[in-house]
Amino acid sequence: MNIDGVPYRTIWLAEDGWRVCVIDQTRLPFRFEIATLDTVAAAARAIQEMTVRGAPLIGATAAYGVALAMRADPSDENLRAARAELLATRPTAVNLAWALSEMHAHLAPRPPSQRAEAAYARAAALCDADVACNRAIGASGVELLRATPPRDGARLQILTHCNAGWLATVDVGTALAPVYLAHDQGIPLHVWVDETRPRSQGASLTAWELGKHGVPHTVIADNAGGHLMQHGRVDAVIVGTDRTTATGDVCNKIGTYLKALAAHDNDVPFYVAAPSSSIDWTKRDGVREIPIEERSAREQTHVLGRGDDGALTEVQVVPDGSPAANFAFDVTPARYVRALLTERGVTPATERGLAALFPERAQAAERRE
Repeated sequence: MNIDGVPYRTIWLAEDGWRVCVIDQTRLPFRFEIATLDTVAAAARAIQEMTVRGAPLIGATAAYGVALAMRADPSDENLRAARAELLATRPTAVNLAWALSEMHAHLAPRPPSQRAEAAYARAAALCDADVACNRAIGASGVELLRATPPRDGARLQILTHCNAGWLATVDVGTALAPVYLAHDQGIPLHVWVDETRPRSQGASLTAWELGKHGVPHTVIADNAGGHLMQHGRVDAVIVGTDRTTATGDVCNKIGTYLKALAAHDNDVPFYVAAPSSSIDWTKRDGVREIPIEERSAREQTHVLGRGDDGALTEVQVVPDGSPAANFAFDVTPARYVRALLTERGVTPATERGLAALFPERAQAAERRE
């Protein structure tokens, strides 16, 4: 995607060919800064502290974290240690475990002398595959949007939650891929952007990248979505996913479930952009089986913003002594999902539908059971 006319991915190699550059998303939307990762520990911190976030990008960063580890020490022991260190950073997004498994399977059979070069090549291939996957999701999703009649007769009104645009991936995005493609094809549309407390990924990231691309949008409070649906001002909801079960349950940023309930009550289609790397074929009941990350209470009790003087300032928004809970994700049962948008096409959020698109993954899961 382009930032002020300059093409960027969210992760790339530095000019020295081995350090890893990422966009520091904790500084957006007020400052565009690049962070450079030079150790596996730095990659782990970037994931844990949300310098990078979004399930596909977390996986890509972890893959390059393994490459950094292999450059420093390609031993079997360090390969195992790097995998464990990165896996412990965030428990919910399955892309993390998927990418680490891909890297381990690619590197473990090789002699240590070949691992560093092979690790960088494999990480780059996973990044390229993510971009291709997202473009395919966009192509599938834009046809759904094209077939959706605007309720106001003028332009499509799309609601999205959190950030599942190109900042959450290596490039293009998942939930926003069809939106960008529709906009580029001249389909009139407007996006309602949930602010997505407590980290405000919608207000700070989705709004920023939509604005850079010229897509009409409006930031709304998280609790406004149901009101808009009741009054016929939303034609479709499109969100991403951090983990989708083999039966179609979707785990995504906290608040997604409430949007799905409101969409169901108002007969608004609720779509989930789900790359195959985010499908966990070992899980069948998302509510009971998917681990939900609980993050620091400070993210709930404080907000970061820009003051009138231009300085970034963190302020407290709750009374002294009030405890806070910060659940990062929730699970939307498959029955509330109109369809899943994957790189292999659109499918109902059912076990049969997913297995038909990805028979090799479903069969492999059955064999493991």
